[in-house]
Amino acid sequence: MSDRKYRHRGYMDDDRDEPRPRRRDGGGPGRIEGAPRGRTAGLPADVVFACAVCGRKIRVFEGIEPDAACPGCGKPLHTCTNCAHFDTSARFECRKPVPARIESKAKANRCELFRPKMVRDLAARGPATPDDARAAFDALFKK
Repeated sequence: MSDRKYRHRGYMDDDRDEPRPRRRDGGGPGRIEGAPRGRTAGLPADVVFACAVCGRKIRVFEGIEPDAACPGCGKPLHTCTNCAHFDTSARFECRKPVPARIESKAKANRCELFRPKMVRDLAARGPATPDDARAAFDALFKK
């Protein structure tokens, strides 16, 4: 009987060549040292406010008035679902200590802790036409 749990070839074999050394810098062949990692990491992107109902992006430079409505769908913007503190897993569904629960999260309210939920507008950076997408794809495999 073998001392190995699994008898197929390759499992815990000691006769392998030396293992390849791992790179400790975390980079691949085209990695530039000091450059940010990730799909759009480090790229400047516009920070906008997006309506929770229709997703329309609105540039907000100050606060949102309590009676403001979305220009796309007409729904109120000063709601819990559009707030940066909205969290369904938190008490009263808010990360801030609110004195009482707000019943409808989609209706307009006058919460003083409201802060617009800001997101990065990454869609504005994508290719505009199918030809641009094809050119970007072909550029990946250029020699």
